[in-house]
Amino acid sequence: MKDLERFSGKTTQKGAPGPGHKPAATSPNTVLPQAQFVTIGEEEAGQRIDNYLLRVCKGVPKSHIYRILRSGEVRVNKGRIDQLYRLTAGDIVRIPPVRMAEKPENTVPAAEFPIVFEDAHMLVVDKPAGVAVHGGSGVSFGVIEQLRASRPDAKFLELVHRLDRETSGLLLLAKKRSALTSLHEQMRDGVTDKRYLALAVGDWKNQRQHVKLPLHKYTTADGERRVAVQADGMASHTVFTLLRKYDNFALLEAELKTGRTHQIRVHLASSGFPIAGDDKYGDFALNKALQKGDGRRGALKRMFLHAHQISFTHPDTGKMMTLNAPLAPECEKFLVSLGQPRS
Repeated sequence: MKDLERFSGKTTQKGAPGPGHKPAATSPNTVLPQAQFVTIGEEEAGQRIDNYLLRVCKGVPKSHIYRILRSGEVRVNKGRIDQLYRLTAGDIVRIPPVRMAEKPENTVPAAEFPIVFEDAHMLVVDKPAGVAVHGGSGVSFGVIEQLRASRPDAKFLELVHRLDRETSGLLLLAKKRSALTSLHEQMRDGVTDKRYLALAVGDWKNQRQHVKLPLHKYTTADGERRVAVQADGMASHTVFTLLRKYDNFALLEAELKTGRTHQIRVHLASSGFPIAGDDKYGDFALNKALQKGDGRRGALKRMFLHAHQISFTHPDTGKMMTLNAPLAPECEKFLVSLGQPRS
């Protein structure tokens, strides 16, 4: 971000150089901005000052952000504040001169995704499988970056929650900070109802089954995020309802009572019924065979997990909403290739 160019306000500089002064050399990917005075708008209000600075001062080390807060170089309405201060609309923030990373040229391709619902407060899209929700972990960009690129005038657009890259279906985004805060509170309080469709491998027996296995998140030696059932892990609860049975497969609806990383995938795999096509916790030999298909059964080249329904209270109107996304065509086609369900 160059000189905080997207902010307006006064700029001051102490110790202005005299005639003939040559500026100090800087690396091509950094700049030395002068002090900025930024007026906080409604969308920035409510954030802690440290989180706000970490967001707007791209490339500045976290330790340096906290140093300028402690030293009093950051001021709000001309007064000193600590890192816990929460911004309010109309606050004038002084951001001192800091070395910041030059904003790279935008190489994210703009993209829109099928819209399930949109208003002034939120956006709900039907994410396809194979697309990350955000950049990172070897992925340079995801849904959020592509939507921001396609909507350059959007003042605020943030993910409310995440979906695994290979999971398709409903993805919520907030267009106002108040909506983001409201939806996050609903998810923390367990009032959001999220349901998925999963194709489990094996002879599933029960019409309705509760799985309560504690989950522990860890990182592999090569930096990959994984989850395992572990006694001292986080309490986790999924309710599975049988929708259809096929030979060696069962179409299940998974109702999340908690929202842990990879929860559905690990709960099913640990119960002996991995999700078809799951490349982390599934039956790898079967997955390889499914990718090719055979004379009778079609090919499945993705993980069969789809976020098909979500219920929540609208963050502005207070009305209860239930949104649905139909099963992805490639999954529906694979089910058809399995023949008539047994039940």
